[in-house]
Amino acid sequence: MRAVNANGVTLHVQEDGDPNGAPVLFANSLGTDLRLWDAIIPLLPDGLRLIRFDTRGHGLSDCPDGPYTIDALATDVAALIEALDLGTVTLVGLSIGGMIGQSLAARRPDLVRALVLSNTAVKLGEPATWADRIAAIKANGLAAMEGAVLDRWFGPAFRATPAAGLWGAMLSRTPAAGYVACCAAIAAADLSDSTAMLRLPTLAIAGTHDGASPPYLVAATAALIPGAQIHVIDGAGHLPCVENPAAYAAVLNPFLKEHAYV
Repeated sequence: MRAVNANGVTLHVQEDGDPNGAPVLFANSLGTDLRLWDAIIPLLPDGLRLIRFDTRGHGLSDCPDGPYTIDALATDVAALIEALDLGTVTLVGLSIGGMIGQSLAARRPDLVRALVLSNTAVKLGEPATWADRIAAIKANGLAAMEGAVLDRWFGPAFRATPAAGLWGAMLSRTPAAGYVACCAAIAAADLSDSTAMLRLPTLAIAGTHDGASPPYLVAATAALIPGAQIHVIDGAGHLPCVENPAAYAAVLNPFLKEHAYV
């Protein structure tokens, strides 16, 4: 367990792999924390420095007052990269983590050498839908949304397993204020113009059963970036790194081997 001050926010950070290896930074999704990547870490190539962190308002990181913006969350990550003296990183971001990655790559291209956009898009949902979700959370708490969120997160096979309930518990124990502040960040974000200007190696990953960022949204985002690859994992939902780590690693590892090493 490690605490790093970044952009005035204390972020919970965990490192694995080779401490002298090429840095790969992982950004979690809305309603999860750095444990999102637990099953993937052992499957990744040797010689990489694997850094995970809890986005502000999630896990053990600080939860300052909201609302947040995607650009502010990207500034957190830029400050984290500089605090850890990582140089240029390969950034793997899922959902809001992928939006943060897009913003960071556009605003600080000196810090990102390659980008993995997992189950994300330049725009996720409509402001009115997010406003309704925020209102429901304020009225009833996060736990009341657990079942509906899990249905969007997972394909039917994984949703039926006891393990899905553990992820529901993670969601329900996320600080409601941090979750709502990040909802506001997503609601206000449309990264279409800045993402269309990106010119770096990019891999996009989707799941056929993703109810939060369907494959067509992920593919449309990938199409904005020249040369971007798109892979769809059959049977997976919004968190394919949880549902099918082997399939996820099979897509991710060739990209890392080609682009992550300095």
